[in-house]
Amino acid sequence: MRKPQSREVLTTARRPPLAIAVLLLAPGLSAGCGQADAPPPNPGAPPGQEKKIDTRLLEKGAEALQDLSPVRAIDHYLDGFHVMKDDPDHHMEAHHYCKGVNEEFTQCVIFDGNTRDANIIGVEHILSEPMFERLPEDEKRRWHPHNYEILSGQLTLPGVPAVAEKAALRKKMNSYGKTWHLWDTGHAGRPAAHDLPVGAPLLAWSYNRDGEIPPGLLEARDRRAGIDTAEKRRERADLAAIANPQRGVDDLRSRFPNATRAPEGVRAK
Repeated sequence: MRKPQSREVLTTARRPPLAIAVLLLAPGLSAGCGQADAPPPNPGAPPGQEKKIDTRLLEKGAEALQDLSPVRAIDHYLDGFHVMKDDPDHHMEAHHYCKGVNEEFTQCVIFDGNTRDANIIGVEHILSEPMFERLPEDEKRRWHPHNYEILSGQLTLPGVPAVAEKAALRKKMNSYGKTWHLWDTGHAGRPAAHDLPVGAPLLAWSYNRDGEIPPGLLEARDRRAGIDTAEKRRERADLAAIANPQRGVDDLRSRFPNATRAPEGVRAK
C-alpha cells in the first residue's frame, strides 16, 4: 500500500497556482490577508443528529489515508452575487471555490458562506468567449456574461492583493458562466426556503447594470469584508479596453426597470 504523504508535504506540493502568483506579484503579503468570515445565512441547516465520536474518528482517518485530489485541486475563491434568471426577486451572495482546469475552462462549487459550516448550494462552470461561441444556439441562453461583474468591482478574490486580483480577473474578461443553484438556504431579505436541498435546480444569472442588485446586499458584503467596491471599479476601468459585447446582458433588463447605466465596456451583443 502506498504510504500516505504527510499533511505538510501535501500542503507544499499542492500549493494552489493563484497563491503562488500572489506571492510573486505582492511579496511580503499573505494570500489570505484581509479575508473576513461569511457564515451561512442559516447556520442550523441541515437538520440531523450530531456526529458521533466514532464518525468523526473515521472521517479523520479517511482524510489522512485517502487521496482527495479533486478537492485539493481547488485553487481560488471568488466572491460575487447571483440573481435567479426565472425568479429575479431571488438575490444572494455566492461564494465560489474553483479549479482552473486550463486557460479557458474553470469549474466551481458554490457555498452559502466561507466558514466550515457553509453549505454547498450550487455549481458553476466558466468558459472563455471562444469556447462559448462554439456552443449550440439553444445552449447559449443558459450562460450568463461576466464583464459587468468584473468591471463593476462586484466580483472579488477575498484576501488577494489588488494587483494579483486584477491580473486574475483580467483572464476572466469576456467569459461566460453556467450556474445552477440547488438549495435556497436563505437569500436577500428572506429566510431559508427549506432546511434541505429540495425542489428543482434554479438557473442563476449575473447583474449587468447598476441598480439591479438590491440595496444593502453589496454594502453588507463590503462592510463585512472591509473592501470598497467603488474603488475596485475605478482600479479596473482600464479593462474596458479588452471588453467585447456579450450575449445575455439584456436578458433581465425588463425585470429591472429602475436599473441605470453600466461601466464602460459592458455592452449587449
